[in-house]
Amino acid sequence: MNEKLSTPSSERKRGSGVKFVYDILRDEILDLVLPPGSPIDEVQLAERFEMSRTPIREALVRLAGEGLIDTLPNRSTMVSNIDFLNMHTFFDALVLMYRVTTRLAAQYHRPEDLAVIRGFHEDYAAAVEARDALAMIATNAAFHAAIADAGRNPYFTSLFRRLLDEGRRILRLYYQSYEEQFPQRFVDEHADMIAVIAARDVDGADRVARAHAEQIVHQIQKLFTRDERLDIAL
Repeated sequence: MNEKLSTPSSERKRGSGVKFVYDILRDEILDLVLPPGSPIDEVQLAERFEMSRTPIREALVRLAGEGLIDTLPNRSTMVSNIDFLNMHTFFDALVLMYRVTTRLAAQYHRPEDLAVIRGFHEDYAAAVEARDALAMIATNAAFHAAIADAGRNPYFTSLFRRLLDEGRRILRLYYQSYEEQFPQRFVDEHADMIAVIAARDVDGADRVARAHAEQIVHQIQKLFTRDERLDIAL
């Protein structure tokens, strides 16, 4: 009987361990603390987190399912590389989701949605003021995800959240291209998006969101084609 009572507790502990490892490794990968191509060692991770290899392995399976790590034919594991050759497909999807979710937010938002969106906007503005690139990336994702939530289409919201997450590594490079001299334009464009959403200006929301997304794409493309090299291990 004691064994039966201990099993659920053990499962909860293992489940929380999996989530703990997953959350930390996911953030480290997306924030480029673990650069693309860097090796992942289960034994070292088990020692680092002071737990068995089972929750480590389960966390890695989740990360692999999200395309953040790859298992090679020799069974070694590494952080997945950024697919620069097919980046245009990511950009196409990203721009479309910026436009669609902002349009829908202008059409279907509720007053309480605007309060949430404005809260994340203030967080983002504070991150820009502090010149904290990692905080900017996190609050930017939260801001746009809140806009998507206000559009009330869970399919678009799910896809956009995935794109925003996948784009965190790209945005880290994007913000680095400004050498921490972040322009006020970032904050102003978010304010413009809030204004057109609040006004229920659907066409205006489309126009502002498209311009916002396309300037991000343009800056990233310029970054990848310039002559000087980034001071980051890839």
